Amino acid sequence: MASSTLSTFLLLILLFHFTDAATFDIRNNCPYTVWAAAVPSSGGGQRLNPGQTWSLNVPSGTSQARIWPRTGCNFDRSGRGRCQTGDCNGLLRCQAYGTPPNTLAEFALNQYNNLDFFDISLVDGFNVPMEFSPNSGRCRGIRCTADINGQCPNQLRAPGGCNNPCTVYKSNNYCCNSGSCSATGFSRFFKTRCPDAYSYPKDDQTSTFTCPGGTNYRVVFCP
Repeated sequence: MASSTLSTFLLLILLFHFTDAATFDIRNNCPYTVWAAAVPSSGGGQRLNPGQTWSLNVPSGTSQARIWPRTGCNFDRSGRGRCQTGDCNGLLRCQAYGTPPNTLAEFALNQYNNLDFFDISLVDGFNVPMEFSPNSGRCRGIRCTADINGQCPNQLRAPGGCNNPCTVYKSNNYCCNSGSCSATGFSRFFKTRCPDAYSYPKDDQTSTFTCPGGTNYRVVFCP
């Protein structure tokens, strides 16, 4: 292959990769610092002071992805430390999912019928109010902005957040380890306050949303 042809081919690959990625703008509107986390992502994590934004390019086809807020964090210069909520093995730049309680933005890009699937999940509990929305008008966004921390049942209260019942009780009724479970009083507590969000692992019908593949998104903490 001639060098000029090879250069054009490589440029086309680069352009295809760039245009095939979705941009996620993660903004902290809270009056306090939030340490955003994203897995899988080359960035992994970022400190966001009030008003700051972190932008990520996520490749088409990415699945089982999460973005979440961490609070009460303290990291040294090497990026090691801990967070009160959402901690990911003591790393600033996460390589694994966070520890409950943490509000989750979950997504899978360009899946069945070239659709993106996305949701807000409280299956790992709640720590920070969240909006997860497309940056275009082709599909609707979702929010969970209730005062769940303030209204959290005593059994689920945790420093900095509100736990999911699976973390507390570790039973199949709450964790759905066998693949079979149903709504409970605790899941209804979450669902009543955030109707668009997952309240327990089998809460699919009212909690999963779609947009056309190639849509860009924003995740806002304290919208």
